Amino acid sequence: MLELRHIKKSYDHVTILEDINLKIQDGEIVSILGPSGCGKTTLLNLVLGLTPADQGRILFDGKDITNVPMEERGFNIVFQDYALFPNLNVYKNITYGLRNKPDISSKEEVDEFIELLGLKEHLNKKIDQLSGGQKQRVALARTMVMKPKILLLDEPLSALDGVIKESIKEKIKEIARDFHLTTIIVTHDPEEALTLSDKVLIVNQGHISQYGAPEEIITAPSNNFVKEFILNQLEIKRNNIFALFHQNLTNSVQAV
Repeated sequence: MLELRHIKKSYDHVTILEDINLKIQDGEIVSILGPSGCGKTTLLNLVLGLTPADQGRILFDGKDITNVPMEERGFNIVFQDYALFPNLNVYKNITYGLRNKPDISSKEEVDEFIELLGLKEHLNKKIDQLSGGQKQRVALARTMVMKPKILLLDEPLSALDGVIKESIKEKIKEIARDFHLTTIIVTHDPEEALTLSDKVLIVNQGHISQYGAPEEIITAPSNNFVKEFILNQLEIKRNNIFALFHQNLTNSVQAV
């Protein structure tokens, strides 16, 4: 279990997170949701160990890891921009981290992750030959071969749409389920959070507004902010989809 107790974080005397208390059970998928600037990415970086907390404690399986360096925590992150190496092919990107730690995953285990993520036919390709969804799967495979204790994802679906986004969502669910892997996702998209996660953490102005199962968030929002944020964001998404559909229809008519 991952536990955060009374976490506080400030930058330049501006409080970003205040009195954050959170428990995430082993194998859960938790999405951190909230408006821009609310502290979502800061919270992810605190768990990763990329930035230190000003106050409070972080515990993992009962051990205090508040001051444990990032490289010793055994967590791993997939960044929004994938952070792949363009000069290496897909296979070398996937196995890059094993160069210094070859005993973490055997060749058979690497092949299992490649098969799971549908990358077998792309192994000799360079990164610029891949689609966005394929790049995301490579980034997931590269992280999984390092066998992280917790998987952290920063806006993993923001550059994807349609069928590709749904495919990656299913892969994330499958990985979390099959490997009983605690997964924490930062997202700005309520629909993504509500359909992907076991629990959703909604953050507003550095505080936790609500933490619960998706059905609780939808049927019993804890305050007006949660209710309005969810409804407004879903309405914006619906409007954007309608506008895109209308534009595509207009383009088709003009082409004719």
